[in-house]
Amino acid sequence: MSVSIKDVARHAGVSVATVSRTLSNGPVSEETRRRVEDAVQATGYRPNLSARRLRSQHTQTIGLVVSDIRNPFFTAVSRAVEDAAYHAGMRVILCNTDENPDREELYLRLMQEERVTGLIFAPTRTTCEALDRFDLDFPVVLIDRAGPPGLHDAVVLDNAGASALLIDHLAAQGYRKIHGLFGNTSTTGAERHDGYTAAMHRHGLQPDAVFIAPQAAAAEAHIAALLTTPDRPEAVVVSNGQLLLGVTRALRAAGLSMPGDLAVAGFDNETWTELVGPGLTVIEQPVQEIGASAMTMLFERLERQDLPVRKIVLSGRCIIRGSTATRG
Repeated sequence: MSVSIKDVARHAGVSVATVSRTLSNGPVSEETRRRVEDAVQATGYRPNLSARRLRSQHTQTIGLVVSDIRNPFFTAVSRAVEDAAYHAGMRVILCNTDENPDREELYLRLMQEERVTGLIFAPTRTTCEALDRFDLDFPVVLIDRAGPPGLHDAVVLDNAGASALLIDHLAAQGYRKIHGLFGNTSTTGAERHDGYTAAMHRHGLQPDAVFIAPQAAAAEAHIAALLTTPDRPEAVVVSNGQLLLGVTRALRAAGLSMPGDLAVAGFDNETWTELVGPGLTVIEQPVQEIGASAMTMLFERLERQDLPVRKIVLSGRCIIRGSTATRG
């Protein structure tokens, strides 16, 4: 008789969801992890992740398609997914799309050809809006960017709320002219722009934002041009780590300082952000939790395909540093 995840849960005295979360390297106590691992060993459980899919010749492989593997956010999420797959005895196929919808379609077809068991996917806005036209015969969990409601499970950040945190902080520090810089290829950039706009209006401030390619070079060129204008902003908020890097490069090239010449705040608590100038104020995303939660949702979907479509919304943490010190 085959052993199921329910047998493991019963033996460990925990819920099926807790077993799934443990096997996906999610957040559980050390005591719980030990009990689940002991139960797995005692029962001889091997996560086959849906016998029906195995009978249809799906492999013990997870597909992982991200938009930019050079972005430390996706590097960290990929590590969390790979760790969870390893603990479940599965392999990972990693593909990088460079925010290109054509490459996304190519890799989605590849995942079908490889008969992956499931897919973790960070799509562009273009592909998000057209996901229902892809006849995918495996479960999909979206990360960072949510698709059409009711179509696929998703794990995302409260992007609007996180962006508003930055505006609230800058307004409290005395900044009034706050420029916004947002990536133009993802729903993430759009949601962070919405949060920026709403918070600016709430503080009685005039929004001043643009959408650009989510790349350091694009941000550097934009800020370099902006700094030459007579009515330049007092502060800038950007929507990802690559744009943040471009802004800091532009300021360094112009011989300007933070926050004296321009206050700077953005997303992603990358290692370098605490080392630049007085340190950069950033939103830290729960990258480990995003990756682990996505794998937990995927495992649960494979075990129970009749589950309703779910969306997990996580909160970011505002880390305040010297780049947004009180305006003099």
